[in-house]
Amino acid sequence: MTKSTVYGPVASWRLSRSLGIDMLCTEQKICNFDCVYCQLGPTTKPQTERQEFVSLTKLSEDLTAAKGVAADWVTFSGMGEPTLAANLGAAITTVKSILGLPVAVFTNGSLINRQDVRSELGLADMVIVKMDAPDETLFQSINRPVDGIEMSSILQGLQLFRFEYKGKLALDIMLSDVNKGKGYKLQMNARFALPDQVQLNTPLRPCEIKPLPAAELEIFRKNWFWDRNTLTVYAAKRPEVSPIDVEETERRHPTKPKTEPAQAQLTATGQVNEAQPQPSQSG
Repeated sequence: MTKSTVYGPVASWRLSRSLGIDMLCTEQKICNFDCVYCQLGPTTKPQTERQEFVSLTKLSEDLTAAKGVAADWVTFSGMGEPTLAANLGAAITTVKSILGLPVAVFTNGSLINRQDVRSELGLADMVIVKMDAPDETLFQSINRPVDGIEMSSILQGLQLFRFEYKGKLALDIMLSDVNKGKGYKLQMNARFALPDQVQLNTPLRPCEIKPLPAAELEIFRKNWFWDRNTLTVYAAKRPEVSPIDVEETERRHPTKPKTEPAQAQLTATGQVNEAQPQPSQSG
């Protein structure tokens, strides 16, 4: 394996200059979801079991080479679901010891009902959990998990994690036409999770789902999350960054479509309708 586990920094609307860590470090996405809006494309090889993809020795070498890079956060994301890496906890500890920066983990929450995963996530300074669906039906059509993963299990695990976790918990809600009318249930789910922050997102990075306009996202925020600490993808500021390797950063954090596909609109039944192309933006 020659590719570095470290990429970026990227201009994150959530975390300013974010230096990425990819503990999967593969050519294809490794995930147990197949979200309709994923900028990495379809999940061609669904993964259900945790395993070690990258050694801590390799990670330590890459982190040492990246010392001195201007960054505000180190973020575990990369080519799929970070909690599928069985050595995630040790990797978080390694990052902190070498770079001394705060650590965030982006997760779909699929394994948060497991005690070992909650313990490892607990080592991070911030955990950002996906919560796009108000109910099981839309969970299956938006996030398209592998068989056996249910939204109720994620919500239960998330509540346990909230009571155990001492860091900052954020919920990332990806909004489109299919779930924008489900504000009441989405905010009720968020209340049960007791997050420190709610992040209202919409698909601005390359994918086949049409984003909500900025004005519509702001109306949603005012209607349903006016009393929460919220951050929205349109309102957040993005800093200037100089990636270590532009090609590898774009592969893990795409900002430009590989082709010029027509954008699409997901319907409530999980079908995708073609629409006119939309400009891509960095997320």
